[in-house]
Amino acid sequence: MTNRPFRFCSCFPTKNYHHGCHSTRISEVLLSTSTAGLQRVGAMESQLHIPYLREVIVFLVVAGFAVPLLQRKFSPVLGYLLIGGMIGPYGLGLFADEIPLASFLVIEDIEGVRALAEIGIVFLLFAIGLELSLDRLWSMRRLVFGLGSAQIVVTGTLIGGIAYAWGNPPAAALVLGACLALSSTAIVMQLLIEKSRLTTPMGRSVFSVLLMQDLAVVPILFVVGVLGTVAANEGIFGGLALAMGEAAVTVIVIYAVGRLLLRPVFRAVAQTNSREAFMAMIVLVALGTAAITGVVGLSMALGAFLAGLLIAETEYRHQVEVDIEPFKGLMLGLFFMSVGMGIDWRVLGDSPFWIAASVLGLIALKTLLNVGLFLLWKLPRHRAVEAGLLLAQAGEFAFIVVGLAMSLGLVPNPTGQFMLIVASLTMLLTPALATLARVLGRRLEDSQAHDATATFEQVEEIEGHVVIAGFGRVGRMIASILDREDLPFIAIDRDSAIASEARSAGLPVRFGDASRIEVLQAARVSQASALVITIGDAKATELLTIRMREAAPHVPLFVRALDKEQAARLTEAGATAAVPETVEASLQLAARVLEGCGLSEDGIQQRIQLER
Repeated sequence: MTNRPFRFCSCFPTKNYHHGCHSTRISEVLLSTSTAGLQRVGAMESQLHIPYLREVIVFLVVAGFAVPLLQRKFSPVLGYLLIGGMIGPYGLGLFADEIPLASFLVIEDIEGVRALAEIGIVFLLFAIGLELSLDRLWSMRRLVFGLGSAQIVVTGTLIGGIAYAWGNPPAAALVLGACLALSSTAIVMQLLIEKSRLTTPMGRSVFSVLLMQDLAVVPILFVVGVLGTVAANEGIFGGLALAMGEAAVTVIVIYAVGRLLLRPVFRAVAQTNSREAFMAMIVLVALGTAAITGVVGLSMALGAFLAGLLIAETEYRHQVEVDIEPFKGLMLGLFFMSVGMGIDWRVLGDSPFWIAASVLGLIALKTLLNVGLFLLWKLPRHRAVEAGLLLAQAGEFAFIVVGLAMSLGLVPNPTGQFMLIVASLTMLLTPALATLARVLGRRLEDSQAHDATATFEQVEEIEGHVVIAGFGRVGRMIASILDREDLPFIAIDRDSAIASEARSAGLPVRFGDASRIEVLQAARVSQASALVITIGDAKATELLTIRMREAAPHVPLFVRALDKEQAARLTEAGATAAVPETVEASLQLAARVLEGCGLSEDGIQQRIQLER
């Protein structure tokens, strides 16, 4: 770690002191004390040999303390942006010379932090791929590829045209139009979930557009990279065609090899029952595929997206989603913090009018276009207005795309800084826009709204199903009965061989640790008609029962117990019904004995019911 020199001349301006001996001596004492203290800190820092250790500690303090406090008022994305701006060279860094102690909170090596933060982009695209199985995309094709594509093309074209009319080069206008057409998936999804609006027709429509926007990030990054690397003497369209040909070959090879190898490799790792090995394989697949596409000259994000898409086709998808969530969140936080460090907020003071006009203009333009497209897709007027306002901001991908374009020289630095501030302010206004959208939506709502939505194609949502935690002997029997009654269900089992065999037979069985509530939530247990817990671990069963009753008190909970004592504890913990396995088996055996002794069927049932 490089030791930074400390300058004190501006901190102790002796020309402003009186020339008396007393004041001079005080200043000398203060100066020597501060110098000695900082020298001791510098000596201690010189003993640390771990690169970026101070930066990592600052980031963990931000992630563990500062952002959770800001999260009460803002999205975590905005929290990381604001604190990144504060501890960056354009925040406290401007006062580091006057306040030497502030230099310990300032991260000046933005490029080094950004290099590490790129892993956050990789895992973001990996997570997007995990959420987008090919079957799910096909079932949602009308909204995703129709409405979503129209929103990106129409909005991007108009914004790009405005940027070009204001004197930006064609490449810069193309980049600005493409990235500002996108909205903030992180903020909008959080607002929809908090307000329980995600499963409404409006929420599903917004989700479909965000889904297509997430898909569009990969080709946008790819095109920006190609625009920045095409040689000056080479035709832009020729270079783009060549790069796209190379990309197509690479994608086909990765997809073919992944379909062949991923499932058996994950099965072998899962059979070791080692969570560390499973996590290591996830990181290897994500970063390894990203590295392959990076080596051949493509975007690393493209490789990560392909890796996620491949895993989404396997039974390991939900366990992978749960395992990478904390890691992905931290790395994305580091990325957005690095973005905040690079924003020169002094531009806001230099051009307050134009920034305010740009923020309001972008929100108004996107709202009008979004509302028009939603109406064209037969969404009722009140829902179209609410959805249009929710998607009126710029998104987190604007920071990725604009940052890449600035590094490649496609967008001039002043223009890039200006647009990053505009994007940040529109995201900051999103909660207020969501409140306004809800108010306007209620006022515009009429009695025929439900008739209009009847013609609107529904997005695939899993609800009203039964979730079976554990697919052993008991779980299979329950699944078989549900299947014969045509009742939808999802089963989860941590044995990869059982999950693979069941999926091969066409059963909806997924690999995952069913004792973890996060895995059950990935199977939308909150929207289920019932949860059946059949896992054999008594302690895990009781803990899961307690946590499920807290997380989803409305979901009926049927639990397999080992004996009467455990059944009583489970019932007290909130289980709707707890059936002792040994007692029930004994009662069934006793019924057969009584039948063999000649008792009538009615007498047998009465006796067994009394025993129960």
